[in-house]
Amino acid sequence: MKTDLLLCCLTLWQVVTAGSHRPEPSGFIHPGALHTEKDIIRVREHIQNQNEPWLTAYKHLENSSLAQTTWVAKPHAVIIRGVNATYTVPNTYTDAYRDTAAAYQLALRWLISGNTTYADHAASIMNNWTATLEDISGTEDLYLAAGLYGYQFANVGELLRLYPKWSKENQTAFGVMLNDIFAKYNRDFLDFHNNKPNFYYANWDFCNIASLMAIGIFNDNATMYDYAVNYFINGLPDGVVANGALPFFSIANFTEEGSGKILMEGQEAGRDQGHALLDIALLGVIGQQGYNQGVDLYAQYGNGILNAAEYIAKYNTNHSVPYIPYVSWEGTLPVVSNLSRFDIRPGFEAIHGHYAELKGLNASWTRAYRDYVNGNSTDNVEGGGGDYGPNSGGFDTFGFLK
Repeated sequence: MKTDLLLCCLTLWQVVTAGSHRPEPSGFIHPGALHTEKDIIRVREHIQNQNEPWLTAYKHLENSSLAQTTWVAKPHAVIIRGVNATYTVPNTYTDAYRDTAAAYQLALRWLISGNTTYADHAASIMNNWTATLEDISGTEDLYLAAGLYGYQFANVGELLRLYPKWSKENQTAFGVMLNDIFAKYNRDFLDFHNNKPNFYYANWDFCNIASLMAIGIFNDNATMYDYAVNYFINGLPDGVVANGALPFFSIANFTEEGSGKILMEGQEAGRDQGHALLDIALLGVIGQQGYNQGVDLYAQYGNGILNAAEYIAKYNTNHSVPYIPYVSWEGTLPVVSNLSRFDIRPGFEAIHGHYAELKGLNASWTRAYRDYVNGNSTDNVEGGGGDYGPNSGGFDTFGFLK
């Protein structure tokens, strides 16, 4: 097994593949975050023709407890994530991730079935949050809330913009909420990292990058979107460590014997597998939100997202992988971690679909982990919020991507 360290140096920063810049002056494609209108039409046709696995996945969606018009939203004036001895106000972020998941699933039901009662209810959830939310607070975990729920709120809005009854006034107010509350914290974190440089693991950057991209798309804010894309590709100016930039996230590249494929060790492989798998799921969000706007972030650094997914998927399907120790704020992470190994997280369906089904590349370990996750569901398909436990980890990505 050959080893090539990906050093975070200026020469590596120069590696930018074709398609790394949003086409100009065409503007943004709408909807164009996680889904495009072509995606929606494609899935609808598969379901109408009773093709598998789309038909089973849709029936699974129909049976989700969140995808019902009886869902009761619980908006808060402040999304609070993180409590400690000095910050004791109760958390409220659980309602944010449950309500965004419910609205997303309802929006999908409307787009596929044409039943507008689902769109009405999804829009009412978004309108209630728009009218209520004033801020995000908590411990440093508030930045996770800003990133995760920022990209999720924006993605729901991007789907609902197709619904004529979601008024322009409501859309405008929703966009202001995204910009003035979520994007404010996203940009602050990426620029300053809570005044603790080179401290936070990559998933903190990834969710805030995803949020700025999604909000930029919804608000037609090219400056915001392009900042997030450039951060992901190049990081911060002057070589300042940016753990969510792909060159910094990549610790080592290994050439797999037999297949010749590249396996990329990501930054959190030595921390625990729950966060390492979350990294890949969020990379899929970032990649899709780029690709749907003509920015092929999936292709960056020799298909770096695929290489990272293959490494962590191989390990979490009970195979050994090589490892280079990584030094984090916690000290040296000497071995690939067994903590949370074989965790079940959605998100690999989209990555496999892009690389294997669209581009025809070898994504065999990604497929194996996707099948492992799907095999642990009742219908052998990727589910979404509500299918992977009640805690935030089961809601960090929307799922239902095929």
